[in-house]
Amino acid sequence: MEGTGSNKVFNFQEGEVLLIDKPLEWTSFDVVKKIRNAIKIKKVGHAGTLDPLASGLLILCTGRKTKKINEFQDQEKEYTGILVVGKTTPSFDLETEVENEQDISHLQIEDIKNATREFEGFIDQIPPIYSAVKINGKRAYTHARKGENVKIEPRKVEIKAFEITHIDLPNVYFRVVCSKGTYIRSLVNDYGAKLGVGAYMSQLRRTKIGDFDVENAYQLTDLIEQINALKPEE
Repeated sequence: MEGTGSNKVFNFQEGEVLLIDKPLEWTSFDVVKKIRNAIKIKKVGHAGTLDPLASGLLILCTGRKTKKINEFQDQEKEYTGILVVGKTTPSFDLETEVENEQDISHLQIEDIKNATREFEGFIDQIPPIYSAVKINGKRAYTHARKGENVKIEPRKVEIKAFEITHIDLPNVYFRVVCSKGTYIRSLVNDYGAKLGVGAYMSQLRRTKIGDFDVENAYQLTDLIEQINALKPEE
């Protein structure tokens, strides 16, 4: 199944592709666990992690369709969000406290819009220290939360589109289309540095993965209700 449908008869063992609108503050694995418990089979995986502080499109695959996970992960992603200029945080988002406040009264609309051009195309990006990237066998955020200094190597990603959609300072609304492996938090942090005043991400939503659109995704509670109401085909 790709998308939604109130009369759907699921065959989770044979394989389903489930589009889910991940709720805020849930981890991607929380969603996998919830679905796994509902359908009573172990073979469930997701195609691309979303941070707990991000919402939006999460693709889950069950049964034999888990073979498609890598294919979905490799597709381009689209995000919308809000960044706050004139402040930074160590995690580049709201997980940590705001610091380094700067005056933004000199910023012009043209400056805010034009600064995105620096990041379009292929760029070298360093993932956030508060991320799931593995360093010496541990997640980077594990080191960060202990106050340990570690070095994360840059990776090449492609920013296919980075546009400012609305400005209500200090809030700047944006849309990004990017390749697999892109950290939008790092993009926001680097963008703030380019402006010279810093920035952190206050809101993020994944709207598309390839041809899949969050508009066609289930709300998690609705999907669970539908699964419970219908007897899955085994």
